[in-house]
Amino acid sequence: MRVIHRHLIAAVLAGALCTAPALAQPAPPRPGLSTPRVVEAADIGRYGGTFVTSTISDPRTFNPIASQESSSPTGLLWEGLTETNRTTTEVEPNLAESWTVSQDGRVWTFRLRRGVQWSDGRPLGADDVIFTFDAIFTPGVQSSLPDVLTIAGKRVGYRKIDDYTVEFRTEQPFGPFLRTVGPVQIVPKHKLEAALRAGGAEFNRTWGVNTRPADLVGNGPFVLASYVPGQRLIFTRNTRYWKVDKRGQPLPYLTRLVMEIVPNQDAMRLRFQAKQTDMYGARPREYAEFRARQQAENFTIFDGPPTFGGEFLAFNQNPAGVRPPKLTWFQNAKFRQAVAHAVDREAIVRQVYAGRATVRYGPESPANRFFHNPNVRGYPYDLARAEQLLREAGFTKGADGVLRDSAGNVVEFTIATNSGNQDREAIMNLIRQDLAKLGMRVTAAPEAFNTLVNKLVGTFNWEAIVLGLTGTLDPHNGQNVWRSNGSLHLWWPKQERPATEWEAEIDRLFDQAATTVDQNRRRQLYFRFQEIVAEQVPVIYFATPLTQPAFRNTLANFSPAPLAFYDIETIYYRTPYR
Repeated sequence: MRVIHRHLIAAVLAGALCTAPALAQPAPPRPGLSTPRVVEAADIGRYGGTFVTSTISDPRTFNPIASQESSSPTGLLWEGLTETNRTTTEVEPNLAESWTVSQDGRVWTFRLRRGVQWSDGRPLGADDVIFTFDAIFTPGVQSSLPDVLTIAGKRVGYRKIDDYTVEFRTEQPFGPFLRTVGPVQIVPKHKLEAALRAGGAEFNRTWGVNTRPADLVGNGPFVLASYVPGQRLIFTRNTRYWKVDKRGQPLPYLTRLVMEIVPNQDAMRLRFQAKQTDMYGARPREYAEFRARQQAENFTIFDGPPTFGGEFLAFNQNPAGVRPPKLTWFQNAKFRQAVAHAVDREAIVRQVYAGRATVRYGPESPANRFFHNPNVRGYPYDLARAEQLLREAGFTKGADGVLRDSAGNVVEFTIATNSGNQDREAIMNLIRQDLAKLGMRVTAAPEAFNTLVNKLVGTFNWEAIVLGLTGTLDPHNGQNVWRSNGSLHLWWPKQERPATEWEAEIDRLFDQAATTVDQNRRRQLYFRFQEIVAEQVPVIYFATPLTQPAFRNTLANFSPAPLAFYDIETIYYRTPYR
């Protein structure tokens, strides 16, 4: 599924030189573990060390089912039945050691690994999987997961076969099943059952940011040791973790992982340059400087692939959040198309990304080579065309240079973005300047990331926003954004019925693609979806930047790959640390 993100994923984790004493080598995996999950890496690592990272946002929740944004680091604490290999992009077994599918493609049977334990020592089994999906579909639980687990209007069915076997059933064959169901993070029934029985509202509050760390029971490589709002999160090695390296040695290698919470991207950079951090998601404009300094300062910066995600501008078209005349403007396709033509993407590429980006018009990144449609409608910078579209929509610019609608209302609104992300703040200000040339009065308003998320999924009290979405290999996992009833359908979420015919067509395309097995046919359906989005521009994209994470050379097992530069379980210190 797609979630809102703050900055490049490589910048989420960035750490410091270790001061912890070395760990003795952990004991071999428990005899009761049926088939440990082997994680391949270039090197066999050594145990010990604290990997300190930095981020510009506090977590919004620790509840992986209620989380809809990347500020909540749930992936360190919980895992799913399958996972996607970062290098090959193939789906691999995870909590499930194997699976089978019926000939008609509707019934999937998963065998869980015996002997996997929760971090509190309780066994993980089929009851936990069933409970997780019960929670997802419980009325009142705030989650975007039902959006992607509903196929052509029918939710995924599931049942327990025995203590270590779970069956899933779909009404029709479901092409992206493994990439959709598999990554759902499994949560412990014995810890959350009482909260779910108390209702959706109580479950949503459970495992919030004020939760005692000891109450967060997971199955991932780390457990939360402490959280100090505005300062840091500290994670420690999960000694009951069930993955091993290729020699059969337990993972992870690291003793601790620390996320320092800093005010902005500049602070992240300064910490890396001061050798307080081991990793930094360098911004494109910093690439040349970092490349020149890497040898002298003992780090490596990678010239990585394009991001799967991307920044965008969206207008609020939700009557529950904005009123006429602004609602009328924002719902007018010609108004949005005019804005799309007024945004100088080439300037954004030059000034924000230092040329290390490509102009983008559609919802799928060119990094997604199979599903990306390169031929969607483009909006080159053209103020004359923008003014023509505005005139066609009934807007006029007066002698005072101010744009007004047909009723004489001055066109003015506020664009928000998350404070601390200086690239987005720069983009927001460039857009404000571009739209001023059309006579629009635009106010730029940075806000805390989690405040913006609450507005998007809760109060709907916003006008325009510059944010980003993470990308996925299969567009189906973005249907919580693109379907009209999706919980992250940004401009007007959770519609009871499609507000427009083009949104209804997107709904139909996603239904057809979900139940189509032939991948080339699915590709054509998603090509059409991208054409509609580019035509209607509910989301106005700017550019696709390259990735350039920097890693200190004291650490190992980093390498470029289509989906990520590392597996957190296999990172280790290659030299004695201090």
